[in-house]
Amino acid sequence: MEDFAIKLNNVTDSYYGFVIAVLTYVNKKDSRLKAVDSFMNNNPFALSSDILEFISKQDDFYEDAAFVDANAI
Repeated sequence: MEDFAIKLNNVTDSYYGFVIAVLTYVNKKDSRLKAVDSFMNNNPFALSSDILEFISKQDDFYEDAAFVDANAI
């Protein structure tokens, strides 16, 4: 995972929140790490927004989302 974190930090417009968000996402499942790493390998000039867009389009992206029940407020 350390090598992947270095790769994230080397993205042209990388920033702390981006690195933490991606690491949090990929730490949940090996398949996520493989998918994001593959995307980055196939798109070496991808910016942070490209990588985040790729992640947001994954079928399991919303598995981790926290939803607020509007009726509970």
